[in-house]
Amino acid sequence: MLRTVNRVLLGLIGLCLFALGGAVLLGGLDLQHHWGFQVPNWWPFRGPTDVILGDEGRTRFRDNGWWWPVVFATLGVLLALLLWWLQAQLRRHRLTMALVDSGDEAGARLRGRALEDVLAAESEAIEGVARAHVRLTGRSTAPQAQIHLVLDPHADPKVTLERLSRETLRNARDSTGWNSLPAEVRLRAVHHAARRAT
Repeated sequence: MLRTVNRVLLGLIGLCLFALGGAVLLGGLDLQHHWGFQVPNWWPFRGPTDVILGDEGRTRFRDNGWWWPVVFATLGVLLALLLWWLQAQLRRHRLTMALVDSGDEAGARLRGRALEDVLAAESEAIEGVARAHVRLTGRSTAPQAQIHLVLDPHADPKVTLERLSRETLRNARDSTGWNSLPAEVRLRAVHHAARRAT
């Protein structure tokens, strides 16, 4: 849904900017006189000397009692929508339920948190992994895994990644019946105090 909202919002913004830019260009270059056509009476820019918002437009509704409440309410709604949109961009949707192939037509649903806990436990069982955090995102039929591993100082990152792919992720695919489980793995070394030799 967020992808659809993004496309619609960007399309509307692009259409508004295109229309506004065309109107300014038409008036600024005085194309209606050069090309010999008339613009409607409501057209905002009629020539190079016109301004975007004249004195009449700025002061038309100022004395009306409804003007300022409507302005502030509109700006408040716009601000709320923009904050919601920004928060939705920054938050990656966690998978709450995953569809598991149980052998019948209906299938079974598995809680995403339960699968995350199993993946984290199996990842921590790999030699050299101190801690693991797993987050599942995506759709219930096409999940993706974000795995954060904290490695011990003696751990070999290449061997750790190979075992993670060969054992942990393969077990998850086999047990759920998924054809694939794309994973983004981030590795970080465990912090430890430096030893001082005397």
